[in-house]
Amino acid sequence: MSGFGARLAASVEARGALCVGIDPHPGLLDAWGLPRDAAGLERFALTCVEALAGEVAVLKPQSAFFEAHGSRGVAVLERVIAEGRAAGALVLVDAKRGDIGSTMAAYADAFLAEGSPLAGDAVTLSPYLGFGSLEPALAMAEATGRGVFVLALTSNPEGARVQRAEAGGRSVAQSVADAAAERNAGAVPLGPVGLVVGATLAETGLDLAALNGAILAPGVGAQGAGPADLARLFGGAGLVLPTSSRDVIKHGPDAAAIRSAALRLRDELAG
Repeated sequence: MSGFGARLAASVEARGALCVGIDPHPGLLDAWGLPRDAAGLERFALTCVEALAGEVAVLKPQSAFFEAHGSRGVAVLERVIAEGRAAGALVLVDAKRGDIGSTMAAYADAFLAEGSPLAGDAVTLSPYLGFGSLEPALAMAEATGRGVFVLALTSNPEGARVQRAEAGGRSVAQSVADAAAERNAGAVPLGPVGLVVGATLAETGLDLAALNGAILAPGVGAQGAGPADLARLFGGAGLVLPTSSRDVIKHGPDAAAIRSAALRLRDELAG
């Protein structure tokens, strides 16, 4: 495969800048009239793939909602990854893994190694055991042409106490951004290390000019963020991937309605 940054840039160029999350929340299964079991999960997730994988740049299945159903749920996640990629979407597995040593290496094998059924095009990671602890995943991503999105500054109220804390004259979140930029230096058109920065934040305080990677910006749509917020927070920061989940998939179980909602949102964001 070509590098993740090149594939992402090409996908956004062809399909527009939108990432849609596949979040089989129990409440959404109820709203779709589906049972809260592995069969309902499968119907939900594969309908989302049918509706979206041929249209949007990136699909983001939330691993936790699949894992909650045990081995049958993980098997559905494997199908979502395979079928989403086969239909042309990039698949970002939202697993938020972060550990040390051999355990981090095992997570890298699971979500980034060639041939793993859980390996999409990228995975989300947590750097809060130290950015250096992510090395096995960073190395695997580079070796296999995949990407990672590292949590930097999230919108949950609990995050600020850690992420905005200062050490050595800069915030923890800025140190994560700087480490990602260092890893991406020299890559064309983009490096494999993206950041997760919430689109609903009042401000970021981050200098992202040197990142040379993508920014995943969750919170678009139902959570309140729109085009003006993206421009205010990320203007000039490079490739920004607005992300919406329930605001799009709430329109199921009709695949055509889900697709229409995603395309409307994509066009709105493009201005």
